[in-house]
Amino acid sequence: MSERQGSGATGGNSKTSGRPDASKKSQEVPAEDFDIDMDAPETEKAAVAIQSQFRKFQTKKKTDSKS
Repeated sequence: MSERQGSGATGGNSKTSGRPDASKKSQEVPAEDFDIDMDAPETEKAAVAIQSQFRKFQTKKKTDSKS
């Protein structure tokens, strides 16, 4: 669950040459279904922690842009 799946330039697929990439097919990640228990207390704690860090990030980003 710690892997991030990106797309486009953020995922490292920013080749600009006009030729098709033969190794592209071997790098594709198949879609996976994750079975996450949304009622589990650990899930709720993780969600609260992520939201808290994101709010701190947004506040810092907002104050840095004003400076």
